[in-house]
Amino acid sequence: MVKHNINIAFEEYQTFEELNESDKALCLEAEKALGGSHSPYSNFRVGAALRLKSGRIVYGSNQENAAYPSGLCAERVALFTWSANFANDPVEAMAVTANTSKFKIEKPITPCGSCLQVLAEFEKKQLMPIRTLLYCKNGVTWATNGADSFLPFMFFEDRLATVPV
Repeated sequence: MVKHNINIAFEEYQTFEELNESDKALCLEAEKALGGSHSPYSNFRVGAALRLKSGRIVYGSNQENAAYPSGLCAERVALFTWSANFANDPVEAMAVTANTSKFKIEKPITPCGSCLQVLAEFEKKQLMPIRTLLYCKNGVTWATNGADSFLPFMFFEDRLATVPV
């Protein structure tokens, strides 16, 4: 038997003011994205903003539906919008934030497994990691340089690309 350890690295910023100007601006764009949230069932709004290499900002917000599996997370809305419209303009960074009137959010929210898998695949597609900022307006901000900090055992099956259609 061989025992392995996996270590992840992330940055923690105690205050918004500790962030560099580019990261601050992107976190504020994620706050703007909250306005597009359709969350009548949970009242838990999530906003995501992508900064592309060109400087363009792409927004996403969570979209709920009465048929619960039909909804979609803010991160995937933003990433799918990017892929469908701006795939030749690489994503440099993504900021994600949340807001609710039901309770105080005191730490960053993290992407779900499905969003992390999509993030990982798009990083692979564009051949570069995406800096990810998890911004909590009333608390700390966490930053990583790529999905592997969240999902060290990402699902990639290269043989799928060689299967004849």
